[in-house]
This record gives sequence, C-alpha cells and structure tokens, in this order.
Amino acid sequence: MVSTPDNALAGKVAFVGGASRNLGGLISTTLGAEGAKVAVHYNSDSSRAKAEDVVARIDAGPGEAFAVQADLTRPAEVERVFDEVVDRYGRLDYSVNTAGMVLKKPLTEITEEEYDRMFAVNSKAAFFVMREAARRIEDGGRIITVVTSLLAAYTGLYAAYAGSKAPVEHFTRALSKELFGRNISVNAIAPGPMDTSFFYPAEDDDSVAYHKSSAMNGDLTKIEDIVPWVRHLLTDGWWANGQTLFLNGGYTTR
Repeated sequence: MVSTPDNALAGKVAFVGGASRNLGGLISTTLGAEGAKVAVHYNSDSSRAKAEDVVARIDAGPGEAFAVQADLTRPAEVERVFDEVVDRYGRLDYSVNTAGMVLKKPLTEITEEEYDRMFAVNSKAAFFVMREAARRIEDGGRIITVVTSLLAAYTGLYAAYAGSKAPVEHFTRALSKELFGRNISVNAIAPGPMDTSFFYPAEDDDSVAYHKSSAMNGDLTKIEDIVPWVRHLLTDGWWANGQTLFLNGGYTTR
C-alpha cells in the first residue's frame, strides 16, 4: 500500500519552467524560502541575468538553486535539463512549468509560422516537460502546468493561444491516470489575465479595462494570487489530481 506523501517542502527538488521572472520567478523563490532545491529554467540569453537573480535570492535563504537554460520546444534539451537536475540533486520531486507564449490576432490573419510557434511553445514543450518529469519523478511527486482561463471563455482573437494551451488539459488527465499507484498528482492551473509583462504587449487600453471588469473587484489576477495555490497543490492539496483549476476571481468558470 502506498503511504500518504510527505508534504514538507524542505529538501525537495523542483524544476520550474520559465522561472526567470513573473509567476515562475515567484514560485521559485517561494519554494526556496521553505528550503527546497530549485532548478530555475530560462529560455534565452536575454533572461540569464534575471534567472541568476532568482538563484541568488534563493541561495541567500534556506534553499538552494541553479539556473539552467534550454529551449523547451526541443525534446533533447528538455531531456538534458532534467538530467542536470537529477545529476545535481539526486532526485526530482516537483515539476512546475509556467513557460508560454501569447498571441492575440484574428484567426484569419494567423500565419503558418505563428501557428507552429504557438503550438511548439504552449503544447509541444508542455508535453515533453511532462514526459521527462514523469520519467524521473519520485513517488509522491507533483507535476503542474500553467495554462489559461481563456480555455473557459467564449471569445475571439485568442484562437492560437488558447487553442495551443487546450491540449495540455488532455495531457494532464492522461498522465495523471498513467501514474496511479505512486501518489503522483498531475494538474493544470488556469490563471486569469495576469498583471505581468507577459500580458500587456498583446492588449490595448480598452481590452485591459475589459479584462479587469470581468473579474472580482475589477482587477487582473496577480502572481501573488496564484502562488499559494501552487504551494497547496505541491503539499496538502495533493489529493487534487487530473484537474484544471481556474484561478481568476470569476473571470471565467466551467
């Protein structure tokens, strides 16, 4: 019989995808502040300094961290990253992938190149991060992928963005079933539009106001609203499994 998992974060090993800033950065420092060891992933040289800053903040506390660069749309690089985590720390307990790309554009104007890029970042990368995490993760581990609350919206202009996130729900359900018997839970978190640098470049003043008006208190989701849910799923919320959690102040519901 598989026992109830140990929910302490101290000493656990986490991979955080897209961890140089915004939600991924705060998840990383939160885990590190409780003594976890964190692989801080970043995509490109332009993000290196921010990733190293996240590592420095973790190393200044009870946790431990290192920065690792990879293009997660390339399965061989995903394999390398997870190998580095296990080689360095001897195990993997958590995978939290926040990496993504947004495109707001009429479907009739989306090019093949844009389509391919969106599905590579939001779907393919998520799939192979989940695959490699599942191959290495310890019993009692957790796998979380960030998607979007637009999965529950009836709206235009986000066909490639929400469409490329939608498969992750199916990956999540399938993998959660496949890992039965090991106390490993696999979930997706679907935040509302977040008040970060990821959100604003795709929007104008009118659409920002609309997004705000659609949620409780007339505000965007903040990364500080999401991180406690991530922590909960990694610890006491382990019984949630195969779910997509819409965390958005009522922006959408399903």
